[in-house]
Amino acid sequence: MGKKKTLAGVLLAVATLTVAGCSGGGTPSAETATVPADPNEVAGTITVLTHRTDLVQNGAMDAYAAEFKKIYPKVKVKFEGLTDYEGEVKIRMNTDDYGDVLMIPAAVSKNDYPKFFAPLGPAGELTAKYRFSDKTDVGGKVYGIAQFGTANGFVYNKSVWKKAGVTKWPTTPQEFLAGLRAIKSRTGAVPYYTNFKDGWPLVQWGGNLGSVTCDSDAGNKLAGPVSPWKQGGELNVSDTLLHDIVKGGLSEKDPNTTNWEASKGMVAKGEIGTMMLGSWSITQMRDAAEKAGAKPGDIGFMPFPAQKDGAFCATVVSDYQQAVNIHSEHKGAARAWIDWFTEKSGYSAKEGAVPTMKSAPMPDTLKDYVDNDVTFVERSETRTGQVNAIDNAAEIGLNTPDYRQKLIDIARGAQSGSLQDFFADLDKRWDEAAKTAGS
Repeated sequence: MGKKKTLAGVLLAVATLTVAGCSGGGTPSAETATVPADPNEVAGTITVLTHRTDLVQNGAMDAYAAEFKKIYPKVKVKFEGLTDYEGEVKIRMNTDDYGDVLMIPAAVSKNDYPKFFAPLGPAGELTAKYRFSDKTDVGGKVYGIAQFGTANGFVYNKSVWKKAGVTKWPTTPQEFLAGLRAIKSRTGAVPYYTNFKDGWPLVQWGGNLGSVTCDSDAGNKLAGPVSPWKQGGELNVSDTLLHDIVKGGLSEKDPNTTNWEASKGMVAKGEIGTMMLGSWSITQMRDAAEKAGAKPGDIGFMPFPAQKDGAFCATVVSDYQQAVNIHSEHKGAARAWIDWFTEKSGYSAKEGAVPTMKSAPMPDTLKDYVDNDVTFVERSETRTGQVNAIDNAAEIGLNTPDYRQKLIDIARGAQSGSLQDFFADLDKRWDEAAKTAGS
């Protein structure tokens, strides 16, 4: 498996989670999960839920646990690798049994974090040390620490684009589409691959929010009746590009047959030109190239085709945030694992990801961005709770694949309607929901 398997069906009624979060044992303890100064005072067996089934299966997670045990000898770490992480965890969160450490599922509204997770410390303290802390800041307390961050952009095969005659990054959506058309006419590669069937890669398009305008507040600005898909809006720009790719016949012929695992090898071998993914994917694509006997150096990463004042911007956002189950009987051990995994394990560097630690340098995987002066925009998440509430009330699903799957279906003629009507409906639902939700 790759980094994630699926986000399908994320839109579980959030009310189900919020009602059940404290079931089975009265009101759980909300004390801050802290680590005793003496490692020998940290004890217990903890279960870590993870979406990285590949790392569980190949023994990599056990190797991390062995290193952790050298510091905390009285803690035993067990892993549960979940193929449909989002789908399985959201069901388990209707009980008290959802591990000791888990990645916060997208189905849980930010404002509900205190019902499910133990606080990890005051926002001021953790923000000084870690990136992305505002994503889980509720009432001045932080409830999750990012495993790492990811910069947004397109993973692409450099040889395919070069064969098509495109050697410079496109600076506008129109130039990007022209590049894909050149790939279609001059190479045998699929210009763009949607990963429609697995679904979750479509959520990656939302990571562009902030890239078009270079605005770290782009996400916060959705908190209100602001018609996010109006002409010129960031979501309008990115979703229009996805629509035009598909409508122009520049993606795979049948999106219902896409396969995430297979797509990695297809990009590596030059059978696919481009995919929208976070920078976390670069190492996986390069590994796939090595396994396929192709050139890892052919795997490149380009920013979204938009510039401000002649420069590219790339949003940097949090990946999954690790949290401590509020029902855990070993909160100290659980917190010790999170701290160690974030700061000492080397996981972020190995994955080629943006480090959570502010003191750590950018990874080599983003060398092209650094060398070409791409501006990294760390997107603020301070109003995510309000945005989530509007999104849930509008039943759109910004963090799920659903509405972009419908967008693709409209573009390929599998559903009736126009892009303009689709955007108008989204704006209407958003603005109506904003009148009663998210305030």
